[in-house]
Amino acid sequence: MKRQRRAKIVATLGPASSDADTIKRLFEAGVDVFRLNFSHGSKDDHRARHDIIRALEKEANYPIAILQDLQGPKIRLGAVKDGKIALPTGSTIRLVLDKAASDAQHLPLPHPEIFAAVMPGHNLLVDDGKVRLQVTGCTNDMIEARVVTGGVVSDRKGVNLPDTVLDLSPITAKDREDLAFGLDLGVDWVAFSFVQRASDLIEAHALVGGRAGVMSKIEKPSALTAIDDIIALSDAVMVARGDLGVEIPTEDVPGAQKDLVRLCRLAGKPVIIATQMLESMILTPTPTRAEASDVATGIYDGADAVMLSAESASGQFPVIAVETMDRIIRRTEQHRSYRPIIEALKPTIEPMPQHAVAAAASEVADVIGASAIVAFTQKGTTAYRIARQRSPVPILGLTPEISTARRLALLWGTYSIQCDEVGEYSQMVEQAAAQALAADYVKRGEKIVVVAGVPFGQAGSTNNLRVVAV
Repeated sequence: MKRQRRAKIVATLGPASSDADTIKRLFEAGVDVFRLNFSHGSKDDHRARHDIIRALEKEANYPIAILQDLQGPKIRLGAVKDGKIALPTGSTIRLVLDKAASDAQHLPLPHPEIFAAVMPGHNLLVDDGKVRLQVTGCTNDMIEARVVTGGVVSDRKGVNLPDTVLDLSPITAKDREDLAFGLDLGVDWVAFSFVQRASDLIEAHALVGGRAGVMSKIEKPSALTAIDDIIALSDAVMVARGDLGVEIPTEDVPGAQKDLVRLCRLAGKPVIIATQMLESMILTPTPTRAEASDVATGIYDGADAVMLSAESASGQFPVIAVETMDRIIRRTEQHRSYRPIIEALKPTIEPMPQHAVAAAASEVADVIGASAIVAFTQKGTTAYRIARQRSPVPILGLTPEISTARRLALLWGTYSIQCDEVGEYSQMVEQAAAQALAADYVKRGEKIVVVAGVPFGQAGSTNNLRVVAV
């Protein structure tokens, strides 16, 4: 299963991609991480997909990551009078703390946390921003707003509040139930929606308890203001451009994407670019040129992975969408502009042995023309440190932990192998050479760079670099 690219592909499973044959074809086409979207589908649906992936993993003898994406809080209107109401631009409307409205002069908004936090001047975006309201006054149970952009509003439409930080946990009762279910299944990553502040991640880690990697979905402007702390407390980040693109100006999304990818790379945290990457392929077998450029931009930015949502979950061409994304990534990484752009963003090396050794491994491997960097790692940290250098030399992550091997499936340029734990130096060299040969990353007579921590089995102790002729 040697991929001919460094960036990874995440694909969402759904009605169009739930049978064993389709999931296998998606994997063979290039999927590295399968996303289970808990905003849709039953637990039985997700369990069946999980079991198919694990059976496929065993058949292929290749670690596959499973990402559980939790729904998070959904802020919606209640039932409006007669099912829908027209709001003319320039008019005034009142939102009331209720589940239903008795007249056409009020919109029901059954969320007391909004009334407690909203202030005059704040914006409320209804139905993905199609209707824009600006608050002119508020009490504990009523908000008066001017209609900035008018339109028709109907029952249960979503509401976004880009200017308001809500006293609201990103983890609902449904999420807690789904999380317990996913952890019992054995998912590798858990994505948390609606992250607003660093403290949200403390709660997430407490619930996960180290049984999976914690991923923050960046979709709120408030998250951008606290992004350094959020990244520090996350194991990975998803740039969720759907909701983020509703809550910040469209023209600011590309810059925010670049900033987030750069910050994650500096921190050594995997980052996924998500939403509408090949949107037209839901209905057509070819993407637009703009979509192809969008995927390529994520790769030039240095993202660890790019993601398909409805394209693979409910689209008419799920396998073709993955094949298309795979081709775009490969062609982008082969372009003459790619390496200069990636190397221009190289992170500063912290004055610590483990960081210096990881950076040196990347440099040495490139200079001597090594065929692979082999990293022995317990929890994946050594591989993360090497991967953030974005070396042109592929990384083999050798670990005795199957959970680590699966999580590394998300990491840029890293191909994980579960193997026996080494106990001495000579065994490390033999194991590295044997695994690199077996994985077809090196031929006899070629060189590999081996990175490990001595004493073996001690997480975070990267301190040894060895050049080996196979």
